[in-house]
Amino acid sequence: MRALLSVYDKNGIVELARSLHELGIELISSGGTAAVIAEAGIPVTDVAEITGVPAILGHRVVTLHPKVHGGLLADRDDPEHVADMERYDITGIDLVVSNLYPFSSDPSIELIDIGGPAMIRAAAKNHEFVAVLTDPAQYPAVIAELAEKGGLSDETRRRLARDAFAQTAAYDTQILAWFDRKEPGLGRAGAPAADDFDLPPAIELTLERRQVLRYGENPHQVGVRYATVGERGWWETAEQLGGKEMSYLNVYDTEAAWRLVHSLGEGAAAVVIKHANPCGVAVAEDITTAYVRAHECDPVSAFGGIVAVNRPVTVEMAEALGPVFTEVVVAPGFQPGALELLQGRKNLRILEAHPPGDPGLSLRVIDGGYLVQTPDHVTDDRSTWTVATKAHPTEEQWADLELAWRVVAKVTSNAIVLVKDGQAVGIGCGQQNRRDAGALANEKAAGRAVGGAYASDAFFPFADGLDGAIAAGASVVIQPGGSIRDDEVIAAANQAGLAMVFTGERHFRH
Repeated sequence: MRALLSVYDKNGIVELARSLHELGIELISSGGTAAVIAEAGIPVTDVAEITGVPAILGHRVVTLHPKVHGGLLADRDDPEHVADMERYDITGIDLVVSNLYPFSSDPSIELIDIGGPAMIRAAAKNHEFVAVLTDPAQYPAVIAELAEKGGLSDETRRRLARDAFAQTAAYDTQILAWFDRKEPGLGRAGAPAADDFDLPPAIELTLERRQVLRYGENPHQVGVRYATVGERGWWETAEQLGGKEMSYLNVYDTEAAWRLVHSLGEGAAAVVIKHANPCGVAVAEDITTAYVRAHECDPVSAFGGIVAVNRPVTVEMAEALGPVFTEVVVAPGFQPGALELLQGRKNLRILEAHPPGDPGLSLRVIDGGYLVQTPDHVTDDRSTWTVATKAHPTEEQWADLELAWRVVAKVTSNAIVLVKDGQAVGIGCGQQNRRDAGALANEKAAGRAVGGAYASDAFFPFADGLDGAIAAGASVVIQPGGSIRDDEVIAAANQAGLAMVFTGERHFRH
């Protein structure tokens, strides 16, 4: 048998080469891989000795040669192939070990691997005769099978070929995504330019299974967390410090909580999420106060919720969290003593995590495809907002308006949020009309919204959309504006003595 070893990731390559040599397998290699193997005292032949051509073009061309690819692609049962091999002095290659340049680590032209994918695909195509290893994790099992059986089974070669094509497909997807980010106007001939829509003409997704979850949305469903190949989100570095395994909804709701709490500005902030909607949000001078006030918004709904904070959890906060049944708490860290207190609750999942990255495209499954949209970025720049009424917000009211606007954008539509003194006191979500959302928010506020802010994720189609704000005793209203009846709504606000701000931006969330 003959093996070709040419890898970027050299973890385990010396041990593999030694084991192959001990099994009597001839080794050929190239460049740095050959040097590493030779330095370990393992006999190896450089590919240049076989091809008669050294690495050229700054190492861009090393293994791209008929004596390499002929040895990989030859059908050993085809007399014409065998005759060609004899005519051109080509020897078969039975095992290829190769992995690729880490393109996503620093995307650039020079990290687009050519020789590696060509070898991998050739070997995988000819898997009836050739085995291909693309991951150091595969080495031990392959060596064990070779040692036991003297060769690899058809099933093993097919499985390795499948993994090889998965790796080259993922690699090409990373490169394509880089081109789309770098040159968004590029597209297929005849297709509309991508920048006409701010979306590419084609999206190639390659996902890798990273975490098997306790179950899906319901216990009878299977749930798994996948990661986009080449991307590294905060879940990849998050550390679970206590509690049971995560379920599908734990992950989904924690993602919502973590993103929301990091959208609330620089101050200490806490959110409580239930079924992907906030049921508590607050900002304060310290994280314990922020958490306590967030919980106070809707203690009934907070039962079994997800808590996210943007400061390390203190002992005082851990003590306040203690009596509340909570599914997950996620934070950037835990102060001494706080983690030990929380770990005493065996069912509480405790996550330490880095801040989330920028949201990518939003994809939703439909029959035979996906709905895709760009992320909903929430603008809270006052300079782009308009005060539509005679009354103007005070500085204190502006702060509540901004918080209410950030929160309502993350609430399922139709949505109304009431905020007073940095604390959400009433959240109405997922209603079929805006009046019901306002009535629900007012009911939850229970008189705590007097003088506060009333936020609506979309415009009021009728003046009665203000009824909830008036009933709650709110002093300021924030909404996108843009209704054909804006004049009627403004007149109603003026009559009620409300200050009202138009943002010019809707935030429906379904």
